[in-house]
Amino acid sequence: MKVSVVIPVFNEEKTVLDLLKLVEDSCAKLQQITDYELVVVEDCSTDNTASLLKELKSEKINVFFQPYNQGKGAALARGFQEVSGDVVIIQDADMEYDPEEYHVLLKPILKNKADVVYGSRFKGETARVLYFWHFLGNQFLTLMSNMFTNLNLSDMETCYKVFKTPIIQNMILTCDRFGIEPEMTAKISKVPEIRIYEVPISYYGRTYKEGKKIGWKDGVAAIWFILKFNLFCDLSQSFRSPEKLTENLSDKNAKLA
Repeated sequence: MKVSVVIPVFNEEKTVLDLLKLVEDSCAKLQQITDYELVVVEDCSTDNTASLLKELKSEKINVFFQPYNQGKGAALARGFQEVSGDVVIIQDADMEYDPEEYHVLLKPILKNKADVVYGSRFKGETARVLYFWHFLGNQFLTLMSNMFTNLNLSDMETCYKVFKTPIIQNMILTCDRFGIEPEMTAKISKVPEIRIYEVPISYYGRTYKEGKKIGWKDGVAAIWFILKFNLFCDLSQSFRSPEKLTENLSDKNAKLA
């Protein structure tokens, strides 16, 4: 099985090179993995990030440069279309999430139990103590999302999401910014018989001074996106070829078994 790690990057000159090394080291140690690739999408940073990425020399790292800043959602959508692996892991470049936990994220898929895996920051053993209202906002958005999707997730807004490639490449993604989190969640919930798992992960959060980017406006926007993609978007509007999705998943399940 080949694993593709999609990494959207914007103004992360302090962490991006260290993060990429950690990802490569983690992927190289994964059991049952025959190959891996890192798909980095540089979102027109205003610091030295782009220059650092242009100097990279690695057969396993493919870097794509956005022509102008479009947001995390647009960067992920670009990355998803460039992957060649059987499974896709989403990884932020800010060191808040630990690539050493990929084996935890992949375990349900390797056991052929899951098609999608979410890493929950609220079920793990290690989490930095930060903003109460930010935590409460995450809990509220997850609860609201669950009410409409009928899923029992504990952390809808988590970065760590893992998809079998046919799911995410088939999905129609429209949110350019952080609204992509409720968008992806709403759309996978519409797939008949899809198997979604949640596993505990660690979380090493940053303060806004340290570079955290998501703010209260993104939280307010997320409420609209939860309503939009659950109430006004059916299966045919969520995937390019809904009729082929189940068939593709069945084929992947057979290959991974």
